[in-house]
Amino acid sequence: MAFMSRLNLIFAWLGAALFVATGFMLSWEVVARYFFVSPTIWAAELSQLCLIWGTLLAMPWALEKQRHIVVDAFVLLLPARTRTLIDGLVMLLTAAFCAMVVWKGGEIFWDSYIRGRGSGTMLGLPAWIAELAVPVGFVLLFVQSLIEAARSFGGRDTASGGEQL
Repeated sequence: MAFMSRLNLIFAWLGAALFVATGFMLSWEVVARYFFVSPTIWAAELSQLCLIWGTLLAMPWALEKQRHIVVDAFVLLLPARTRTLIDGLVMLLTAAFCAMVVWKGGEIFWDSYIRGRGSGTMLGLPAWIAELAVPVGFVLLFVQSLIEAARSFGGRDTASGGEQL
């Protein structure tokens, strides 16, 4: 679990760096387009790639640190042991969903890779570069979901901030 936690942090920082890079690329695009009347062919597509990869790489960290959106108005009214049981079950359902996304996303990525499908933009990057982010990000989220399920079934009340029961 400590290895995955470190990996999550590395990918979260990488995601943050990709968001910063997106800001610089889009800022440059504005300057190039409006001040030099010479728009780029790369800024929009590369910034989209950065946003896709950055978001999907940061998902496991957000789950681990409980920085995701949680609707818990009803769950917080339940006894602590019931909350941990529900949280563990939700994490198992999340892992099952992630497995399906990895499977289907992997098929889409592989199909694009085999067919040599492009992005259809002036830059014409291979489509699989963006599509690979889905199975990679969701494999990481799958593993983190299982870790969170184990933590929950081990007695950690994640619905109320991770306190031990």
